Amino acid sequence: MADVAREAGVSPMTVSRAFKSDAYVNDETRKAILLAADRLGYVMDSMASGLSSRKTGFVAATIPSINNANFADTVRGLTEGLQARGLQVLLGYTNYNQEEEERLVRQLLTRRPEAIVVTGGTHSGKCRTMLANAGIPVIETWDLPADPIDSVVGFSNADASAMIVGHLVATGRTKIAFLGGDASRDTRGFDRRRGFVREMEARGLDATRLVEAGPPPISMREGADALARLMARWPDTEAVMCVSDLAAFGALTECQRRGQDVPGKIAIAGFGAYEISDICVPPITSIDPHCFQIGLLTARRIIDLLSDDAAGQTESLTLVEPGLLARASTLSKQTF
Repeated sequence: MADVAREAGVSPMTVSRAFKSDAYVNDETRKAILLAADRLGYVMDSMASGLSSRKTGFVAATIPSINNANFADTVRGLTEGLQARGLQVLLGYTNYNQEEEERLVRQLLTRRPEAIVVTGGTHSGKCRTMLANAGIPVIETWDLPADPIDSVVGFSNADASAMIVGHLVATGRTKIAFLGGDASRDTRGFDRRRGFVREMEARGLDATRLVEAGPPPISMREGADALARLMARWPDTEAVMCVSDLAAFGALTECQRRGQDVPGKIAIAGFGAYEISDICVPPITSIDPHCFQIGLLTARRIIDLLSDDAAGQTESLTLVEPGLLARASTLSKQTF
């Protein structure tokens, strides 16, 4: 800042004011300072300026995977929603590991974010304690935790699975399987399996056709391998619900390799409304969790909580309603 001041022929305090949009500096002086800063390649230290304002200008967020289109869309919604307030997103990914989430949250909180967003409602005890004592807005997303830390923007993964089961049963299928991942790591995937089992049992149907595809996130290759194991054990299976569209696409391609018609021989449904599920042949029935909307609503919640009148707000739950996308991979048996 002193270098910029010398270059522009002003005091360091004037340079400081020039970089604050709400501080008065005449236009000619501000322009000279900005040009000097540009020549020198100067970038203002926002952390230093935050020491006095107690505002760092960023929101921390953790997601399970950085190559998952669903979470990418949520981060995009969060980023776009925060731009109006001049807030940026500092992102970390947990790889579906609670210990890694705990480590990330600890590191992120040392940087004094103005709010923190986490994916899911299940955390280690230490992580939960850190979040609860952070003194900033905490938003849990993509879930409906029984005991929220602060605010929630999400949906019931179990109820969404029940929608798929209801749809498959309505098409005349009763021998239905669930293909998922390691339930100990992917709590949302576990909730989807739990919703599948609960709905099948409520309808008096066999809910034991459960195949574990591997550690999350489940790949297309793992989805294909799991479908092969499923058909080897239960060859009379009429439909399979997959924990994600990627797993469902893998299952679909395995059926095609085997010459098993979809949906004639077996129906396949996924979860997540990925682009691939819409353009493959046949298109795969899926659940649309409205990923972008989750991010956008989370941003709005943060802005509300950071506003001057936040103390009067009592609503802590923002419910997102997933939608069923019924496509050709689960056409009614009566239409064959």
